[in-house]
Amino acid sequence: HVQLVESGGGSAQAGESLRLPCAASGDTSNNYCMGWFRQTPGKGREDVANLYNDGDDDKYYSDSVKGRFTISLDPGKNMVYLQMNNLNPADTGTYYCAAAVKRLMCSAHQPSDEWDYWGQGTQVTVS
Repeated sequence: HVQLVESGGGSAQAGESLRLPCAASGDTSNNYCMGWFRQTPGKGREDVANLYNDGDDDKYYSDSVKGRFTISLDPGKNMVYLQMNNLNPADTGTYYCAAAVKRLMCSAHQPSDEWDYWGQGTQVTVS
């Protein structure tokens, strides 16, 4: 079992930056697809970034955040971060950290039940 806890949310003005850390605890010895989702009123929950923590450094970004957001891991592979630069109001929403045992979830980009673990979410508001 893995527990995920996000933090770092808050309010920002357009053009500013926020960094969201996600701390993983429990059984972190396996490889996981680590993803960041956000839930907005108009678009529902979408996968904005993910990576597979096997060291190959392959990353996914949605078109709306590509070039502005960066997903990364700490050296111990038990933390995942979402660096959000040049924020705009469309980035407003609740951001969730998620982990999936199946590597294929890194290419599915859906908040299905095959994502095994979820954090509680952290609110980001951009004005």
